[in-house]
Amino acid sequence: MSNITAVGFNTASHDGEFSSLEADLIRLEEIGPDAVELALTSLDLIAGGRIIEERAKRLTELTSRFSYRYTVHGLVSSNFMDPVTLPYQLDAAKALVELCERIGSKILVQHCGALAPHQIHDVAGAVAREREALAELAEFARPHGVRIAFENIFTTEPGQYRQTPAEVAETVRAVNHPNLVALIDFSHAYIESTYKGLDFMDQLRAMAPVAGHLHVHDSFGRPIGHFEAYFPQEATALGLGDLHMPLGWGDIAWEAIFAELDFLPDTVLMMEINSRYAAEQPASLERARALIS
Repeated sequence: MSNITAVGFNTASHDGEFSSLEADLIRLEEIGPDAVELALTSLDLIAGGRIIEERAKRLTELTSRFSYRYTVHGLVSSNFMDPVTLPYQLDAAKALVELCERIGSKILVQHCGALAPHQIHDVAGAVAREREALAELAEFARPHGVRIAFENIFTTEPGQYRQTPAEVAETVRAVNHPNLVALIDFSHAYIESTYKGLDFMDQLRAMAPVAGHLHVHDSFGRPIGHFEAYFPQEATALGLGDLHMPLGWGDIAWEAIFAELDFLPDTVLMMEINSRYAAEQPASLERARALIS
């Protein structure tokens, strides 16, 4: 059994206002996902690590109107390897954990870190910083009933230090905390495997036993390099980069992956396929449910 208990889509405020998030939650209700992942940092809910209470109240009022199972995406710009901003990032992440509890989310997504080319002399220190921060955040999240889902990312510039998916899994194992799990982003793993000459399936196999959350969207696993698309559809036309396409538009072998891999109990399959593909979301939801059945 894959241990996947819910399937859903991600969403965010498109303009920093609650109204655009509300509109998308209403729209998704017609499609019928079990779960929704909220990018809470697309709203002004936290300032300097402190929750803005009047806005948090608006969030809880909004989310309580729907029957979704919620998960939360943390700071997209998060980087626990950065020694300068790490204290501020931890404060913000802890505030997000508290917001998770208020809206009933059991998952907070945390991106894995990176070092810029001029920082790579500090790899050992960066890995230690990240692990210590994850342990602190996971322990903070324990009484709130929230699991930190540590997501694999891909290399975004030449000379950057970025952990492979297998190394992300090793970080989770090394921290060894019940409130820390790995998050497999399949497209990210595909792109990084292509870039570093790794076996894609082997990287997924390394992550699956410690994975408690999934980000699913299609791509061709092609690093984008220095290509700059004028319209985002141009990158799609060339199959370059992290495209977040509907299932079946790329060449990820979803049936083979889900036929083989099992994940931790109570895993959510979250499709990061947004309203740009509103017309294709129902078919992706149907396919995702078939994958886990």
